[in-house]
Amino acid sequence: LPAADVPVELQPLARAFNEMLDRLEDSLRRLSDFSSDLAHELRTPINNLMTQTQVSLAKPRTAEEYREVMYSNLEEFERLARMIADMLFLAKADNGLIIPHQEPVNLRQEIEAVFEFYDALAAEKTVALSLQGNATVTGDSLMLRRAISNLVSNAVRHSLPGTTVTVRLTMEQEMMRLLVDNTGDSITPDQLDRVFDRFYRADASRRRSDEGAGLGLAITRSIVRAHRGQITVASNEGKTRFQVTLPIIKELGEPSHV
Repeated sequence: LPAADVPVELQPLARAFNEMLDRLEDSLRRLSDFSSDLAHELRTPINNLMTQTQVSLAKPRTAEEYREVMYSNLEEFERLARMIADMLFLAKADNGLIIPHQEPVNLRQEIEAVFEFYDALAAEKTVALSLQGNATVTGDSLMLRRAISNLVSNAVRHSLPGTTVTVRLTMEQEMMRLLVDNTGDSITPDQLDRVFDRFYRADASRRRSDEGAGLGLAITRSIVRAHRGQITVASNEGKTRFQVTLPIIKELGEPSHV
């Protein structure tokens, strides 16, 4: 609605109406993008399965050749299973059905375990891993480790060779702050708004089959929100930082500590 063409007393209403339409348009655009990305992600492994099966059936083959095809198909099935499990997790999170277990979680120990898992990948990319600080919060250890793993994996994969991925734990009053810093290509301002969207890729033309289906950051945000926390990202001049803040819930008189 052209706000300038309505009476002055109705202009605030017209502006509010236009803002609502803008939000609806953005939501519909994101829904359309999500549907397209989901179809693309499902189509690729299904096409691979169909092609491999058709080729294997084109002529008689040895038992060993059939076995190789089955192993290859198994990888695609596993990829589909992971994607479906991730989508179900996000669907439950959207409906408030993800309820974290409440137990003391030593975040330093969880991060050290994640570092051990990604040590080979970091060494392959000549990226160092650094951990600073210590903190204990109350939450679900498996879910929090999954969130941390997604952030560290993302940082390692997008770091320049010879740089360091740094994870810091700090305590501020009743909040725990976790920072994940890496050096690589900057994320543009328009991309920052969408990095937590499902299947979103900054470069839509780039295939990242080795990096999953693009659901890691969306799952991380859902886990953080389930723990009543917040996650943000900032990127400038090749430096990218993901910041997670979580409330420190004290258990039966046992104080959280650094």
